[in-house]
Amino acid sequence: MGYIVYILFSEKHNKTYVGLTSSLIQRFKSHNELATKGYTIKFRPWKVIYLEVYNSKTEAMTREKWFKTSTFNYKNHILFPNS
Repeated sequence: MGYIVYILFSEKHNKTYVGLTSSLIQRFKSHNELATKGYTIKFRPWKVIYLEVYNSKTEAMTREKWFKTSTFNYKNHILFPNS
């Protein structure tokens, strides 16, 4: 089983969201359609702009935490790679 660290982007609201899952399709559907509460429902629709796959949940959690706490501006690097 793989673990996926993903970044979603809401163009409509210019927001990003970083998450971790073992089932990206189900989780993406939850963010865009099924969830009835939480942060992501306020900024729909979302699109996946980046993902990384890990064999270990521990590795994936470490990377997710890095994205959420890093001072590196990964958002502009991913959204505007040629800038």
